Amino acid sequence: MRFEEAYEGWQSGRLTQEEAARLLGVCDRTFRRYIARYEEEGLEGLVDRRLRQVSHRKAPVDEVMALVERYRSRHMGWNVKHFHAWYQREGGKRSYTWVKNRLQEAGVVEKAPGRGKHRKRRERAAWPGMLLHQDGSRHEWVPGQYWDLIVTMDDATNEHYSMFFVEEEGTASSLRGVKEVIEARGLFSALYTDRGSHYWHTPQAGGKVDKVHLTQFGQAMARLGIEMIPAYSPEARGRSERMFRTHQDRLPKELAAAGITDMAAANRYLKEVYLPAFNAEFMQPAQEEGSAFVAWIGDELDDFLCEQYERVVGKDNCVAFEGLKLQIPPDRYRMHYVKVKVRVHRYLDGRLAIFHGPRRLARYTADGQLQTPELQVVA
Repeated sequence: MRFEEAYEGWQSGRLTQEEAARLLGVCDRTFRRYIARYEEEGLEGLVDRRLRQVSHRKAPVDEVMALVERYRSRHMGWNVKHFHAWYQREGGKRSYTWVKNRLQEAGVVEKAPGRGKHRKRRERAAWPGMLLHQDGSRHEWVPGQYWDLIVTMDDATNEHYSMFFVEEEGTASSLRGVKEVIEARGLFSALYTDRGSHYWHTPQAGGKVDKVHLTQFGQAMARLGIEMIPAYSPEARGRSERMFRTHQDRLPKELAAAGITDMAAANRYLKEVYLPAFNAEFMQPAQEEGSAFVAWIGDELDDFLCEQYERVVGKDNCVAFEGLKLQIPPDRYRMHYVKVKVRVHRYLDGRLAIFHGPRRLARYTADGQLQTPELQVVA
């Protein structure tokens, strides 16, 4: 029934092949195969033929029952390796794995816990700028106050390019960290992060991230051509995790020694004292000479590293955005913008702007007040 619904939608033009395939939970190539089989054989052609065929290698039911009964009656409590040795002595021809699986399916033998995998230490990136890590750590950095420390560091050298405190980690703080790196060093190749909700959409808890439907942060990285790599465990982020343990040990002591109790002063201390000293002590040379950083030569970086939302202009030339009414001022390029699709940019400091294509129509304060109108073409 689901296939017929998707097929009808595709035939009528309401759905593309890609959309119909997504409805069925398959790729568009599989959907095209379904179409060919459906048009040739009808619904019968969609039945998985493997379900009708019994493998010629499948053991008879009475053989399986006899194996389980032998274990229950004579060898209960034996480990499978021991039992399999006796089974072969008595003429058994099946493999150890087959015997183990049949006994586990019958519930007479429990599955052994996994032994874990042999893990190898991951080699560092060869050049600075090839791979950066970004993460946040919530901690009691000063007595009675919990802040998030946002760090953006280089995998090749351990150098911390950006480091600051915020009340709560999120899209704005992550974009700020990337902006500070690009302004100081240039564009980098890839960014390694955890699966926080501002970095990735994760359809199923604990599952794979969605690399198609991007978050606002993911869209900003895509605009800049920066590859994002998700980490699926704390161990995968071992280098940044170890650095945070060092920061959690040292920073509270240094802030207390400096008499710092507010965030603004703490951020000044980070920039002027702690970060230079930390890099001098913990930086290490890259494996190879060179750099993967590329100088930023584009237009305003703020218009790349921001949140962007599509909206449709109302009849009063206003755009509704999160409870605000953003009035578009008159200009000489159009009589009006009614029903036109525009983009609302929200910058890191909360300011807003409306774009129509490459043209900025207006800027606004964070509370929606119109600033000086301007018409400016940006890339």
